Amino acid sequence: MTDAGVLTENDRVELIGGEILTVTPQKSPHATGVVLASEALRRVLTPNLHVRTQLPLALGDDSEPEPDVAIVRGSLRDYLKAHPQSAVLLVEISAATLAFDRHVKGSLYARERVAEYWIVNLIESVVEIYRDPTEDGSARFGWSYAQSKRVDRTESIPLPFGGVVSVADLLP
Repeated sequence: MTDAGVLTENDRVELIGGEILTVTPQKSPHATGVVLASEALRRVLTPNLHVRTQLPLALGDDSEPEPDVAIVRGSLRDYLKAHPQSAVLLVEISAATLAFDRHVKGSLYARERVAEYWIVNLIESVVEIYRDPTEDGSARFGWSYAQSKRVDRTESIPLPFGGVVSVADLLP
Protein backbone atom coordinates (compact mmCIF):
# COMPACT_ATOMS: atom_id res chain seq x y z
CA MET A 1 0.00 0.00 0.00
CA THR A 2 2.97 2.28 0.52
CA ASP A 3 4.17 1.48 -3.00
CA ALA A 4 0.70 2.33 -4.33
CA GLY A 5 0.68 5.68 -2.49
CA VAL A 6 -2.22 4.78 -0.18
CA LEU A 7 0.02 5.00 2.89
CA THR A 8 3.26 6.83 3.53
CA GLU A 9 6.27 5.47 5.38
CA ASN A 10 5.33 7.83 8.22
CA ASP A 11 1.90 6.24 8.74
CA ARG A 12 1.94 4.10 11.90
CA VAL A 13 -0.30 1.17 11.00
CA GLU A 14 -0.37 -2.61 11.28
CA LEU A 15 -2.16 -5.12 9.08
CA ILE A 16 -3.94 -7.62 11.35
CA GLY A 17 -6.32 -10.17 9.89
CA GLY A 18 -6.87 -8.08 6.77
CA GLU A 19 -7.67 -4.90 8.76
CA ILE A 20 -5.45 -1.83 8.74
CA LEU A 21 -5.16 -0.66 12.34
CA THR A 22 -3.70 2.65 13.45
CA VAL A 23 -0.89 2.34 15.98
CA THR A 24 -1.27 4.80 18.83
CA PRO A 25 1.62 6.99 19.97
CA GLN A 26 3.82 5.44 22.64
CA LYS A 27 3.86 6.69 26.20
CA SER A 28 7.13 6.76 28.11
CA PRO A 29 6.60 3.51 30.12
CA HIS A 30 5.91 1.63 26.87
CA ALA A 31 8.96 3.05 25.12
CA THR A 32 11.13 2.25 28.14
CA GLY A 33 9.75 -1.30 28.20
CA VAL A 34 10.59 -1.80 24.52
CA VAL A 35 14.19 -0.74 25.06
CA LEU A 36 14.56 -2.80 28.25
CA ALA A 37 13.18 -5.97 26.64
CA SER A 38 15.24 -5.64 23.48
CA GLU A 39 18.45 -4.99 25.45
CA ALA A 40 17.81 -7.84 27.93
CA LEU A 41 17.18 -10.30 25.11
CA ARG A 42 20.08 -9.06 22.99
CA ARG A 43 22.46 -9.93 25.85
CA VAL A 44 21.49 -13.62 25.80
CA LEU A 45 21.15 -14.33 22.09
CA THR A 46 23.01 -17.07 20.29
CA PRO A 47 24.87 -16.12 17.07
CA ASN A 48 22.15 -17.44 14.74
CA LEU A 49 19.46 -15.13 16.18
CA HIS A 50 18.88 -11.40 16.25
CA VAL A 51 16.51 -8.84 17.76
CA ARG A 52 14.10 -6.82 15.65
CA THR A 53 12.40 -3.93 17.42
CA GLN A 54 9.01 -2.69 16.17
CA LEU A 55 9.60 -4.01 12.65
CA PRO A 56 7.17 -5.91 10.41
CA LEU A 57 6.64 -9.66 10.32
CA ALA A 58 4.97 -11.09 7.22
CA LEU A 59 2.42 -13.44 8.81
CA GLY A 60 0.37 -14.94 6.02
CA ASP A 61 -1.43 -12.94 3.34
CA ASP A 62 -3.58 -10.99 5.79
CA SER A 63 -1.24 -9.80 8.53
CA GLU A 64 1.91 -7.75 8.93
CA PRO A 65 2.12 -6.85 12.61
CA GLU A 66 5.00 -4.91 14.12
CA PRO A 67 5.63 -6.60 17.47
CA ASP A 68 7.55 -4.55 20.00
CA VAL A 69 10.35 -7.13 20.07
CA ALA A 70 10.91 -10.14 17.84
CA ILE A 71 13.68 -12.70 18.06
CA VAL A 72 14.19 -14.16 14.59
CA ARG A 73 16.57 -16.68 13.07
CA GLY A 74 19.40 -15.62 10.80
CA SER A 75 21.40 -12.47 10.35
CA LEU A 76 20.27 -8.89 9.84
CA ARG A 77 20.94 -9.05 6.10
CA ASP A 78 18.83 -12.18 5.63
CA TYR A 79 15.77 -9.89 5.58
CA LEU A 80 16.99 -7.31 3.09
CA LYS A 81 14.44 -8.35 0.43
CA ALA A 82 11.56 -9.59 2.60
CA HIS A 83 10.36 -9.41 6.19
CA PRO A 84 10.68 -12.53 8.35
CA GLN A 85 7.71 -14.87 8.20
CA SER A 86 8.12 -16.23 11.71
CA ALA A 87 9.93 -15.68 14.98
CA VAL A 88 11.38 -17.74 17.80
CA LEU A 89 9.91 -15.34 20.37
CA LEU A 90 7.60 -12.34 20.16
CA VAL A 91 7.18 -9.73 22.90
CA GLU A 92 4.54 -7.03 23.21
CA ILE A 93 4.85 -4.29 25.83
CA SER A 94 1.30 -3.62 26.90
CA ALA A 95 -0.93 -1.36 28.97
CA ALA A 96 -3.79 0.21 26.98
CA THR A 97 -3.80 -2.64 24.42
CA LEU A 98 -3.66 -5.53 26.89
CA ALA A 99 -6.90 -7.27 25.81
CA PHE A 100 -6.03 -6.86 22.12
CA ASP A 101 -2.52 -8.22 22.67
CA ARG A 102 -3.86 -11.23 24.61
CA HIS A 103 -6.73 -12.23 22.37
CA VAL A 104 -6.12 -10.88 18.87
CA LYS A 105 -2.35 -10.80 18.54
CA GLY A 106 -2.04 -13.90 20.71
CA SER A 107 -4.35 -15.85 18.41
CA LEU A 108 -2.56 -14.53 15.30
CA TYR A 109 0.86 -15.47 16.66
CA ALA A 110 -0.41 -18.92 17.68
CA ARG A 111 -1.91 -19.42 14.19
CA GLU A 112 1.52 -18.75 12.70
CA ARG A 113 3.04 -21.28 15.14
CA VAL A 114 5.21 -18.79 17.02
CA ALA A 115 6.32 -21.14 19.78
CA GLU A 116 6.56 -18.51 22.51
CA TYR A 117 4.86 -15.14 23.03
CA TRP A 118 5.31 -12.77 25.97
CA ILE A 119 3.29 -9.80 27.09
CA VAL A 120 5.11 -7.40 29.37
CA ASN A 121 2.03 -6.31 31.31
CA LEU A 122 2.78 -2.77 32.50
CA ILE A 123 -0.47 -2.50 34.46
CA GLU A 124 0.28 -5.40 36.82
CA SER A 125 4.10 -5.40 36.52
CA VAL A 126 4.23 -9.04 35.39
CA VAL A 127 5.24 -10.89 32.25
CA GLU A 128 2.62 -13.17 30.74
CA ILE A 129 4.21 -16.15 28.97
CA TYR A 130 2.28 -18.06 26.29
CA ARG A 131 3.53 -21.36 24.86
CA ASP A 132 2.37 -24.32 22.80
CA PRO A 133 0.21 -23.00 19.93
CA THR A 134 -2.87 -25.17 19.45
CA GLU A 135 -6.05 -25.12 17.40
CA ASP A 136 -8.92 -23.39 19.19
CA GLY A 137 -12.17 -22.80 17.32
CA SER A 138 -13.23 -20.12 19.80
CA ALA A 139 -10.12 -17.96 19.26
CA ARG A 140 -10.08 -15.05 16.80
CA PHE A 141 -7.82 -16.77 14.26
CA GLY A 142 -8.71 -20.36 15.22
CA TRP A 143 -5.59 -20.81 17.34
CA SER A 144 -4.50 -19.98 20.89
CA TYR A 145 -1.75 -20.97 23.29
CA ALA A 146 -2.33 -24.08 25.39
CA GLN A 147 -0.01 -22.95 28.18
CA SER A 148 0.11 -19.60 29.93
CA LYS A 149 1.95 -18.42 32.98
CA ARG A 150 2.42 -15.11 34.79
CA VAL A 151 5.78 -14.31 36.34
CA ASP A 152 6.69 -11.39 38.57
CA ARG A 153 9.75 -9.22 39.01
CA THR A 154 11.47 -11.72 41.34
CA GLU A 155 11.53 -14.55 38.76
CA SER A 156 13.49 -15.49 35.67
CA ILE A 157 12.23 -16.93 32.39
CA PRO A 158 13.98 -19.77 30.56
CA LEU A 159 14.31 -18.86 26.89
CA PRO A 160 13.24 -21.14 24.03
CA PHE A 161 16.73 -20.83 22.52
CA GLY A 162 18.64 -21.42 25.76
CA GLY A 163 19.62 -19.19 28.62
CA VAL A 164 17.41 -17.19 30.94
CA VAL A 165 16.31 -13.60 31.34
CA SER A 166 15.32 -11.88 34.58
CA VAL A 167 11.80 -10.45 34.65
CA ALA A 168 13.20 -7.43 36.52
CA ASP A 169 15.28 -6.66 33.41
CA LEU A 170 12.11 -6.55 31.28
CA LEU A 171 9.93 -4.36 33.49
CA PRO A 172 10.30 -0.56 33.70
